[in-house]
Amino acid sequence: EELVGRTDLLKQRESAVNSRAAAVDLSAVLGNPYIGEGYKTHFDPADGYDFKLEETVDQSVLLAKLGSALKKGRKSQISLPVTSTHRAVGTLFGSEITRLHGGGLEEDAVTVRCTGGGGQSFGAFIPRGLTLELEGDANDYFGKGLSGGKLAVYPPKTAAFKADENIIIGNVALYGATSGKAFIAGRAGERFCVRNSGAAAVVEGVGDHGCEYMTGGRVVVLGETGKNFAAGMSGGVAYVWDPRRDLYLRLNKDLVSLEPVAETRDLEELRDLIAEHVQATGSERGRAILADFEHSAANFKKILPRDYAKMLQAIAQREGRGMGRDEAELEAFYAVTGGAR
Repeated sequence: EELVGRTDLLKQRESAVNSRAAAVDLSAVLGNPYIGEGYKTHFDPADGYDFKLEETVDQSVLLAKLGSALKKGRKSQISLPVTSTHRAVGTLFGSEITRLHGGGLEEDAVTVRCTGGGGQSFGAFIPRGLTLELEGDANDYFGKGLSGGKLAVYPPKTAAFKADENIIIGNVALYGATSGKAFIAGRAGERFCVRNSGAAAVVEGVGDHGCEYMTGGRVVVLGETGKNFAAGMSGGVAYVWDPRRDLYLRLNKDLVSLEPVAETRDLEELRDLIAEHVQATGSERGRAILADFEHSAANFKKILPRDYAKMLQAIAQREGRGMGRDEAELEAFYAVTGGAR
C-alpha cells in the first residue's frame, strides 16, 4: 500500500537493449512533483467517484419493480419513458439476470417497453430473456456487446416520416455483439455490426463500414449501405437489398464474395428474419418485401466470406458422412486450415 504511486523509487535502465529503447523518454511517467509535498500519491478508495448507480432507471425502476419477479423467474413486463441522459438502459438489470440465472431466461421473459430517446449504449450486453422495445430513437452504441437479449426499435406511431428513409439509431450499433437479435425499423449510422460474432440483426439501411470485422451471425439490410461494406469480414452472412445492382461499388471485396440469394435454406432464413422484424417493429418496409417475397428475393445479395464458405462446405460434407456437429467442425477446421491435430 505504501509503494503505490511511488514512482520516485523507480529508475530507467541506463543500458538500453537497443537504440530505439534508448530513445524512450520516461520522465513524464516517472516524475512525480507531489512526492514530499504532503499530497496523496496513490489511489484512496475514499476518493473514488460516485457514479450514483442507485439513480439509474435500471436500479430505481426496473430492479425496484421487477426484482422480486426476476428472482423467482416469473414473466414480467413494464413501460418506461427514457431520455438521452439514460445511458446503458437494461445493462444493470441484465447483469442481475445473469447473476441469478446464469445463462439467462427463456426468450421474452422480461419485456421493457420504452418510449422516447434512448441514450448511449441502449441495451448494451443484455442477456437472453431480456427484451427491450423502444418506440423512438437511440444514440450511439445501441446493443453494444448484445449477449442473447432482444432489441426492437421503431419510430413513434404518430411519426409522419418514412422509417426506412431516416436514421433511427446512431453509430457503432451492435459492436461486439455475441448473440441475440435486434430489429431496427429505420436506418443505422456508421459501423453497424462491427465485430459482430453471433447476433442476428435486421435494419433498413446502414452508413459506411457496415459489418466491418464481422466474424459470425446474420445481418439483413433492407435498404442501402454506405461505402466499405464488409471490410475485414471473416465470418457470418449478410443479406443486402440491391435492386440497382450497384452494391459491388460499395463492397470491400478483399475477403468476401457477392452472389444472389438462391439456395432454399438461405431464402427461408432471409424470409424468417424479415418476418420476425415485421412482428417486432411493424415495419412497412418489411411488410412490402414479404408481400411479394418471390420477386423481392431477387433483389437481395448474399455477402459471404470466402474462407467461411469453405469451412461451411467442409462441415456439411462431414456431417453428410455421419459425423456429429462438434466432430465435423473440428475435422473441417484442420482440413481447411491445414493445421496438425
